[in-house]
Amino acid sequence: MKLKQVKELIKKSGLDAFLVSSPSNVFYLTSFKSTHAYLVITPDSHHLLTDGRYYERAKKELTHWDVRLIEGSAVKYIKSFLKDMGIKRVGYEKDRVSCEFRQALKTKGIKWIGLSGFLSYFRAMKTPEEISIMKEGVKKSDNIYRKLLEFIKPGMTEMELRAFIVQEIFTVGASGESFPAIVACGEHSAVPHWETSYNKIEVGKNLLIDMGLIWKGYCTDFTRTIFIGKADEEFKKVYNTVKDAHLFALEKVKVGNTLGEVDKAARKHIEKKGYGKLFNHSTGHGVGIDIHEYPRVYYKGKDSRKLIEEGMVFTVEPGIYVPGKFGVRLENIVAVEKGTGQPLSEINLDLIEL
Repeated sequence: MKLKQVKELIKKSGLDAFLVSSPSNVFYLTSFKSTHAYLVITPDSHHLLTDGRYYERAKKELTHWDVRLIEGSAVKYIKSFLKDMGIKRVGYEKDRVSCEFRQALKTKGIKWIGLSGFLSYFRAMKTPEEISIMKEGVKKSDNIYRKLLEFIKPGMTEMELRAFIVQEIFTVGASGESFPAIVACGEHSAVPHWETSYNKIEVGKNLLIDMGLIWKGYCTDFTRTIFIGKADEEFKKVYNTVKDAHLFALEKVKVGNTLGEVDKAARKHIEKKGYGKLFNHSTGHGVGIDIHEYPRVYYKGKDSRKLIEEGMVFTVEPGIYVPGKFGVRLENIVAVEKGTGQPLSEINLDLIEL
């Protein structure tokens, strides 16, 4: 189905072929993982080109693809392959290749047409099979988080907690982190993308944990903020504001609403409570094979006008960051199923005090 849609788009775009070179898009169309593989897709055929490191495995796994062995320079092989096929107009991933690669592709007799986000829309609409895989991954991530809550002790470092997360990711059979886990205590959590440090976890401070794993090629993304000890009233007020903002945003995740409406619902509530200037990122982003995918869930930009459709999967993650004190972020992956947004995580949003 995916391949058929892409072939129709190639034809509609007036191209003879499209060259896919990014590993994530290669995986999306083939389920084949490789650091050095290219797809040449025409309205009537589909070919995977790879070198000797992957050729035998590709031949074995991709029985419905024409698999070719690249010998020598990949760029020279690609250009020769296209010429032999008589192809004149070729699209390529303008937003996913280097300037050097672009320059090297220039060929007499072939017109190269750079297109941005060529597969973004298709990748944003997950199939039931893709959503099922992501649910499996989130379930494993949830279990790791539950174990982490039992493992956390004051005096441990942020990095010790990240090491525990990484170990558990491999223990459950995942292939790695979907991004470097963020473990941020106290004032560190006021930095949205804090780099986990060797500073110690302290009683009387909050702890923000942002983690994800890769399961069968798909990413999970999950954030919770807890408190070590008894939370004070200021922290509780901020926490509950973020929690309610998350729920208001989730209510707007319905087929026919725009992505901008989801962001505005969270943002409006945070502004109403007086923290508007302390929410400094979008409410969410698409997630799948890559940790950040199209679309962006934000009230600005062209994605804000994008209508929510069945099969979309994106995060809902409002946050408030009080400089020098603490930050609170609560994040779930949400899948649009039967017209509404369904959080994939089973971990509730209630404040946990350890």
